[in-house]
Amino acid sequence: MNKSLKLFLGISYIIILFSFLYLIFSYVEVTRLNDFSYYKQLQMDLDNVFGKTLYLNLLIFFLFCIIWISLLGFGSPLLIISGIIFGKWLGTFISLLSISLGALILYSVANFFFKDIVQNILMKKFSKYIFLFRKNEFNYFLAFRLAGGLGIPFGIQNILPVLFNMKKFNYFFSSFLGFIPVFFVWNTIGYGLNEYIQQADNFSLVDLILTREVYVPISMFIVLLILSFFIKKKIFNNA
Repeated sequence: MNKSLKLFLGISYIIILFSFLYLIFSYVEVTRLNDFSYYKQLQMDLDNVFGKTLYLNLLIFFLFCIIWISLLGFGSPLLIISGIIFGKWLGTFISLLSISLGALILYSVANFFFKDIVQNILMKKFSKYIFLFRKNEFNYFLAFRLAGGLGIPFGIQNILPVLFNMKKFNYFFSSFLGFIPVFFVWNTIGYGLNEYIQQADNFSLVDLILTREVYVPISMFIVLLILSFFIKKKIFNNA
């Protein structure tokens, strides 16, 4: 791997990361984070901005997600944000499409430029799963995504198929389909938080948890955790 390309990719990631953090902290008043009325003000500002230029903001969010994920960024905050901004249905769709594409780009780059490095680092640790993936890469990687990646950090999940040279078509669609349950739950939680902030005058953790828009997706998330446990035990622990 060319050292100058490594340096370029590393610097690009750092620039995007710090630009993202700068935008957040330049907009958010950290000293008011314990003031619930401040969250209501933020929520109204977001509604005004994103409600007026929906298609432009969908495009911006879409492109940002692709770049962020392709540079080993984490996914969960994006899902909450998309639920807050775009609602549970549109938020789920835009995050599914953008994060799946970002993951595909990351996988393609890793497979082309960093294949030897990835194999040297990950092969020994995940060798017991390789046989399963090679047997039926689509179905087993779909199960892997449905199981939340078996608790493996998201960035590593996305480059793991380098070890068995997965076809890009299978990678994208098994990821897209496997992401649907978890992405919908996280977007629904984001939507529920947004609804609670709109309706509540004062913050109460108990009221928040008992809000239907929040406790229903949390219950769904618990069910997904249980399902993930059984998928891991049934399929991957026997590998």
